[in-house]
Amino acid sequence: MSNLSLNHFSIRSLEIEKTTAFYSELLGLTIGPRPEFPFPGVWLYNGDENDWANAVLHLIAIDKNDPNGLKQYLGERDPATLFGSGAVDHIAFFATGLADKLALLKKMGTPFKERSVPVLKLHQIFLNDPNGIVIELNYPAEEKLALDA
Repeated sequence: MSNLSLNHFSIRSLEIEKTTAFYSELLGLTIGPRPEFPFPGVWLYNGDENDWANAVLHLIAIDKNDPNGLKQYLGERDPATLFGSGAVDHIAFFATGLADKLALLKKMGTPFKERSVPVLKLHQIFLNDPNGIVIELNYPAEEKLALDA
């Protein structure tokens, strides 16, 4: 088996500003440097913005006035297919700070569902980003137990 780790995930978004704000506010990702590609976009970082490896989310925008750069670089996609998770069911993150995240979600007015998985010692939050992509946040079960105590 090879030594692999997730480098980044990309979202091709028709709502680039909303998507940027969502992941910045919800996950605390920060906007950082991005190479000059022939299409607009935003790279969001988890950690030092001087290290490209920390650019965990690449947001890809469509320039409605000149979509050819994106088409030539990454290929054409029907805009009608750019909502929801498609074949990807969800994107999951490990996290800490459950109480703060629940308060933030309520403040943002973002609907979410919670589940606990005792055998994995996890408490999960599921929500949708502005593109309809399902996001899973996994917290240590003891954080949920502390809230319920």
